[in-house]
Amino acid sequence: MDTHRDAHVAAVLSLVGAVIGTEEFPATVAGCRELLEWTRGLGTVRRAGAEGTGSFGAALSG
Repeated sequence: MDTHRDAHVAAVLSLVGAVIGTEEFPATVAGCRELLEWTRGLGTVRRAGAEGTGSFGAALSG
């Protein structure tokens, strides 16, 4: 996940590193809910990572 002030961009990878999908979500509470629903719709989430958790991504890492 690449976090920014206005939007977060997420990428979902397979277990072997193939890109399953990418999507951009508003950096809001509703956007974070949409992001979670989107990832769950693609399969079981085994790991997640976020860039910039000290600032714009802080709410996602808590």
